[in-house]
Amino acid sequence: MGKHALLSASSSSRWIHCPPSARLGEKYESKTSSFAEQGTDAHALCEYKVNKLLGKRVRNPTKKLRFYDDEMEECAESYATFVMEELNIAKEHSADPIVIVEQRLDFSRFVPEGFGTGDCLIIADDVLSVIDYKHGLGVLVDAYENPQMMCYALGALELFDGIYDINEVKMTIFQPRRENVSTYVLSKEKLYEWANNTLTPRAQLAFKGEGEFACGKWCQWCPLKNTCRKRTEYNLQLAQYEFRLPDELSDTEIEVVLSKVDDLISWAKDIKDYALVQALDGKEWSDFKLVEGRSVRKYANDEEVIQAVLDAGLDPYEKKLIGITGMTKALGKKKFEELLGGMIIKPQGKPTLVPISDKRQVITINNVKNEFTKITEENNNGK
Repeated sequence: MGKHALLSASSSSRWIHCPPSARLGEKYESKTSSFAEQGTDAHALCEYKVNKLLGKRVRNPTKKLRFYDDEMEECAESYATFVMEELNIAKEHSADPIVIVEQRLDFSRFVPEGFGTGDCLIIADDVLSVIDYKHGLGVLVDAYENPQMMCYALGALELFDGIYDINEVKMTIFQPRRENVSTYVLSKEKLYEWANNTLTPRAQLAFKGEGEFACGKWCQWCPLKNTCRKRTEYNLQLAQYEFRLPDELSDTEIEVVLSKVDDLISWAKDIKDYALVQALDGKEWSDFKLVEGRSVRKYANDEEVIQAVLDAGLDPYEKKLIGITGMTKALGKKKFEELLGGMIIKPQGKPTLVPISDKRQVITINNVKNEFTKITEENNNGK
């Protein structure tokens, strides 16, 4: 496995906002997950698909991909198609644009020892395109002022700015499992301005282990998140309200709680998970103990149960309509659209309260209680 940069582009949102976390995180062992491994497989497939469309002789990696499935195949195909569409756009204003996949990008002129790997670059006169594939399903990734993408763009400019007459960078997140294609365009001058005024000063603090701790959404991927005192202090600020009944709080106080409650829930879960892992490793907590969790009954052997019910003259199976995802896989996307495309509806979702920065359109409801009841009944009847 290759060396990982201390100040990597992928973790830049964290160390830009919270510089000391970079050095403190070094003492924690880097752990992988099945989600990360799945993402690695998806990137390998995407690289193959793009190179194949570019006419290169490449070997199909699918037999070596542990997590390969129909969904990954479809995602990689759509990514490769998108790259070729972007290449055709580049050809409209440049005679000889080039496409490079999985390119090592060095941005150490701005960040000590800073480097990363760009999934796809399209280099042309006037516009440099940086495309990053995200296979994740959990977090919707936005390209707007995304520091990872901006670091990649800086690294790409280090390689090609003298060869091509580049005036702006086009940074795109391609996240097919969330149906998300997010693009942010920035002039080269503005990118360098951000690098000199924000990125480099924060990177220098982070590299030396200096600066102030700060909490925010970037804490989610921090190796310190379970034991970080700053995060604890931040979340325990809610205690000032003593968890009084909502009708005893002012509107302003309720909005303060709402702005922090998701972080509080996430932090509390991280603490519980950390304490459990420690207990499983032998630590004894003074006021807590390990016990066997609740379980539900299950068949000891499914095949024997099936045979026993069949021998009794009964049907052990229940018949139910295959869900949309399963039906799409069974029929194929094209056939599914032909047969069932006109039969698919998307019911209204339940009203939910989100920060004003959320990109979804606001809904206007005269009687929230009646509207909520109506939506719930429609959803239940549609099951």
